[in-house]
Amino acid sequence: MAHTGRRDAPELPDFSLLKRLARDQLIYLLEQLPGKKDLFIDADLMSLLDRIANVTTLKQHEVDKLYKVELKPIVSTSDQLCFLIRPRIQTVKWIADIVNSDKASGRFRRYKIIFTPQKFYACETVLEEQGVYGDVTTDEWAFYLLPLDDDIISLELPEFFRDNFLEGDQRWVTTAGSALRLVYSLYGPFSKVYGIGRCAKMVYESWRDQVEDGEQKARQPEIGNVFLIDRDVDFVTPLCSQVVYEGLVDDIFRIKCGSVEFGPEVTSSDKSLKVMVNSQDKVFNEIRNEHFSNVFGFLSQKARNLQTAYDKRRGMDIQQMKTFVSEELKGLKQEHRLLSLHIGASECIMKKKTKQDFQELLKTEHSLLEGFEVRECISFIEEHINRQISMIDSLRLLCLLSITENGLLPKDYRSLKAQYLQSYGIEHLLTFANLKQIGLLVEQQPGETLTVMESKVGKLVNDKTAGKLTDAFSSLAKKSNFRALSKRLVLIPKSGEEYDLRVPRDMAYIFSGAYIPLSCKLIEQVLERDGWTGLEEVTRMLNGHEFAVTGGTNGTEARIKTDPQRIILVMFLGGCTYSEISALRFLGREKGYKFIVLTTAITNSARLLEALLDNHA
Repeated sequence: MAHTGRRDAPELPDFSLLKRLARDQLIYLLEQLPGKKDLFIDADLMSLLDRIANVTTLKQHEVDKLYKVELKPIVSTSDQLCFLIRPRIQTVKWIADIVNSDKASGRFRRYKIIFTPQKFYACETVLEEQGVYGDVTTDEWAFYLLPLDDDIISLELPEFFRDNFLEGDQRWVTTAGSALRLVYSLYGPFSKVYGIGRCAKMVYESWRDQVEDGEQKARQPEIGNVFLIDRDVDFVTPLCSQVVYEGLVDDIFRIKCGSVEFGPEVTSSDKSLKVMVNSQDKVFNEIRNEHFSNVFGFLSQKARNLQTAYDKRRGMDIQQMKTFVSEELKGLKQEHRLLSLHIGASECIMKKKTKQDFQELLKTEHSLLEGFEVRECISFIEEHINRQISMIDSLRLLCLLSITENGLLPKDYRSLKAQYLQSYGIEHLLTFANLKQIGLLVEQQPGETLTVMESKVGKLVNDKTAGKLTDAFSSLAKKSNFRALSKRLVLIPKSGEEYDLRVPRDMAYIFSGAYIPLSCKLIEQVLERDGWTGLEEVTRMLNGHEFAVTGGTNGTEARIKTDPQRIILVMFLGGCTYSEISALRFLGREKGYKFIVLTTAITNSARLLEALLDNHA
């Protein structure tokens, strides 16, 4: 389409090896329990398992029946039970109840728990406390990475965000470090590792600890540089409405483990259809990174080309027709099917987005990003809340207002909070507490200048109260500094200039030319400067924790831009949006890089905020 980019971009490594390793290890673990067995699978592992080992593969290894973990009494009559679960205490307690219930009724069975991606000490403690530790065998399925596409790999750990950034629970840090180590052992060594954020630093240190001293790969590296970035470094980007096709498909239909279920409104039949959305889908691959305004034009052109290809049949002799049927017809039919699906999906997106006054919503977001007409934006948010249009959208706009304005004025905070609670329910009080704690929705403190804060910190240092000291620093860290960062990094393109979305000139096209994602701009700047030099003011505003470490390759090799040197792995800790992936693909095309996105999970504004809703809300 409009994106041509450089032709000398390097080839990406083959990540299908990650799937093969995961499947082989799972088969090995199932065979440790010989004979017929029933397999209980955590609900959120089902889609993931489907990508690795289908039902036929499981049946070949003596899995008799499959059940979803539902935390209620089981109906299985098998003498061997295998549980494939996430390391969650609630699930382990449920398994312990099954074992104790069997013991009480005098029933003998064999039990095996396979934790993935790893088991935690707390889970084994529960088994001990419940008195079943000796009755159960436990194992780990070290399945860290699922390749969703040629350039996207996911840990599929959506809980990482809440656990780490809200609860302060760092148990997944080692998991992320292990995932990085797996990439390093298969595709390394890396020439440089850059990072920003507290969690990024811990993941880097965990990875370094796991890589034995002197464990250098003699073979050719396949990945050059690695960039680790915390989600809380940039909250603005996931809070903005997505307008690239792949992002919209995710927002409306929810892409799960690289596949999406299109309902009858898309398929034009009475059935739903589950399809993989990746580079194998030729139609999707050409429109996935496009601004939605360009998609219909492309699809109609594609339909005309397809019709021309079908029309070639006219006037063919028998031999030509035979060749056409054997070589082209199947491909054309497949393309026709995919084309009609994406036209259906686009029409559905159109209906939903126009119905919700989408243009007004985008205009408000763009005003917030630029800092224009803030009072009008507040009025729009109030109307949105009072009309009860969408609980998540209202919350998203409140958070965007708070971050871009460096906190809300006390009277605005109180008024908007009261209106929100009246509209959506008083139970969201705890949600507001969560948003405040994470720094997404905060109240400006009257007269709370940095000097005042510094004197408070000084007093706490003298008091030697470590706990309070952390609190004081974290309240200092809640300043978003978005306006200053935006100016320093030129995140908002000059208004007044016409932005042609058909021929994008920078990464801002993913937000209709209104905003370049901060996360992607940081990556671009660090790669250009080969480190953080010259970005000291930016890192100070982002609360530091930045680092740049030279890896295993020597300096001469790093300076020569060989193919692996132009392959950059970006690891998002706490989730990454499809908009950011599209922006990095654009940057790669412009600069001759290839980006691989490694994320703890795919996120968007809805998933981000749902993770912060109070559990009872």
